[in-house]
Amino acid sequence: MKVLGINDTHDAGIALIEDGRVLFAINQERVDRIKLSFGFPMASIDAMMNELGMTSLESIDFVALSRTYGKFAEESTKPDFFQDLQNLTKPRRILNRISKIGSPFFRSSLGTKFIKTAVGGWHINNDRELKVMNILKGNGFKGKIVNLDHHLCHAASAVFSCPSELFNEKSLVVTMDAMGDGLSGTVYIAEKGKLKKIHEINQFNSLAMYYSYVTQICGFVPIRHEGKITGLAAYGKPVYLKMFEDMINYKKGSIYNFLGLQHEPAIKAIRNKIGNYKREDLAASIQIHCENVVTKFIDYWINKTKIQNVLVAGGLFANVKINQRINEMPRVNNFFVHQNMGDGGTGFGAGALKCFGESRIYEPPRKDVYFGQGYTNEQIEEELKKFKVKYKKYRFIEKEIARLLCKGKVIARFNGKMEYGPRALGNRTIMYHTKDPSVNAWLNKRLNRTEFMPFAPVTLYEEAEKCYKNMKGAKYSARFMTITFDCTDFMKRKSPAVVHVDGTARPQLIDKDSNPSYRKILEEYYKITKIPSLVNTSFNMHEEPIVCSPSDAIRSFQSGHLDYLAIGDFLVKN
Repeated sequence: MKVLGINDTHDAGIALIEDGRVLFAINQERVDRIKLSFGFPMASIDAMMNELGMTSLESIDFVALSRTYGKFAEESTKPDFFQDLQNLTKPRRILNRISKIGSPFFRSSLGTKFIKTAVGGWHINNDRELKVMNILKGNGFKGKIVNLDHHLCHAASAVFSCPSELFNEKSLVVTMDAMGDGLSGTVYIAEKGKLKKIHEINQFNSLAMYYSYVTQICGFVPIRHEGKITGLAAYGKPVYLKMFEDMINYKKGSIYNFLGLQHEPAIKAIRNKIGNYKREDLAASIQIHCENVVTKFIDYWINKTKIQNVLVAGGLFANVKINQRINEMPRVNNFFVHQNMGDGGTGFGAGALKCFGESRIYEPPRKDVYFGQGYTNEQIEEELKKFKVKYKKYRFIEKEIARLLCKGKVIARFNGKMEYGPRALGNRTIMYHTKDPSVNAWLNKRLNRTEFMPFAPVTLYEEAEKCYKNMKGAKYSARFMTITFDCTDFMKRKSPAVVHVDGTARPQLIDKDSNPSYRKILEEYYKITKIPSLVNTSFNMHEEPIVCSPSDAIRSFQSGHLDYLAIGDFLVKN
């Protein structure tokens, strides 16, 4: 059984899954070089076909789309509802959901306009779905297409990528994002691949949307730069906490927008209340407020279900500090964040859910997520010659990289298959030693970046306890840079470059199996310095996606004023 999961909206991308095993996964932005690319990911499909030697989509049995285009996937009351995933309800389901909201918003002229748009939009989206079908069929696809609910796909992405021991146990699955298919959050109970929804939060009570409002007010791009707010929050005080508590808050097992406003009216209301504000304080206020709301919400459902394994997905859980707070909750035993937690991961969720629903085959997840394109030394050398750069080939390049890192050199690394998800995990990475606390300022300047988070560390798995606190239950997630931890005194002393002002770091833990070549660099560096961590920041210039191809890597290296480019087995000096 071969299923192609597709997200064709914000952060579009694909995942090809065969009998539970991921064959390929890539987000459109890496290929078309447009950050968080929106629309049908044809370039991703072309990249997949090229990588896997496919001449058409004929071998694919199903395409699973991670949005219902205005319709909503039927969730059967039968014990096994996977048989009914293709049964879609009529568009009046939208109005049924709207009628349950009870907000004064819908008595306003703006609310009336929204309802008309929602119903009319169903016809637009229905036409869009037909266009998607035509594109696929034009590329040889002869199988069936199924539309799956957005938040169901988020939930499935966490379930089918979590450690196998959690997959086989009961877990509480929580999704939260700005919005998708009329919702901004859900709670599921999952066990052995079966999901049962027990709660939903409609999109008008979206906590993540308020975080985006603050992102915009602080002068950044919403639904893109929320990570800057997370980093900025550590420099401020939560002086506006009470204001946010009165606007949107946890109440009786759910989250409610007491302000009754969204988008520009909500932003205007916040601006009116904060007056002459410091953006550090505004960032600290929304960050702590969101941490409080999410932990109260999850604690309620843990208490209600008595389930202490928590899996999460959705854009809100790109917030690594919120994830830390969840992991530290007394009643959480195990905590996992899907590696591509935003909308870019819903294609994976759709594909995995449909594949399991048809074949019942579950493949335990690998300890890595290198699902993208890879290049041979021959292909890399061809590009180096095109760019007319001088290079040298090494038999054991890892030792040479470690030696240069010890000398204080900045090295961009391009090797192996590209990482899945928003984090660079060693194969499309910039490396540096962790002893220089000033690196954030001067290296970000070289890369034309404006960041408030420190660079993240990669750390030897066996040395993690020496570096980080309170890791129990979340060490698997820490393989993918999805959570922060408080740092030990040893880490603060030996690796100040990767410790934030609040004493936390967002590590990638690396063992001997997940990435042998990358691991070898760190091992060689550790032999010399006795420091088990290195700086690992994404290999890209500001506002560009992480590099994908050798040509991307060479261009980015030449414009970033870095010392060396380690690309395959070749080393290029600037």
